Amino acid sequence: MVSLSFKQITERLKTIDFPETDIVIGIGTGGVPAATMVAYHLNAELQVMTLNYRDEQNNPRYEAPKVLQKPIWDLEGKRILLVDDVSVSGKTMDAALEQLPGLNVKTCAMKGKADFVLFPEIKDCVKWPWKP
Repeated sequence: MVSLSFKQITERLKTIDFPETDIVIGIGTGGVPAATMVAYHLNAELQVMTLNYRDEQNNPRYEAPKVLQKPIWDLEGKRILLVDDVSVSGKTMDAALEQLPGLNVKTCAMKGKADFVLFPEIKDCVKWPWKP
């Protein structure tokens, strides 16, 4: 398991050439701390979309990611960055993207697959600084 600190994540954020972003949407629950850091870094508004796929032991809880709280936002014309902590299979990210059809959305993950990945070199599990 790889341990990452807030300092390491903050330093890596400074190296990513993110697009202009109006709103950062964190995929809850795991992506909320990561999205908070990204929104702060980009000086962008933060919103949360609550989905769930895996339990606390990282085992799939449902057959597919399930939207637990469907957001009702006016996002027309906004530049959106959708953020999750980990996107290995991409299923949760894809389920979140389905909730944002026709909008200007880019994706970001701390590790895994996305338009912007902070730690693409990490293949192991991560001990995030916000998790006990």
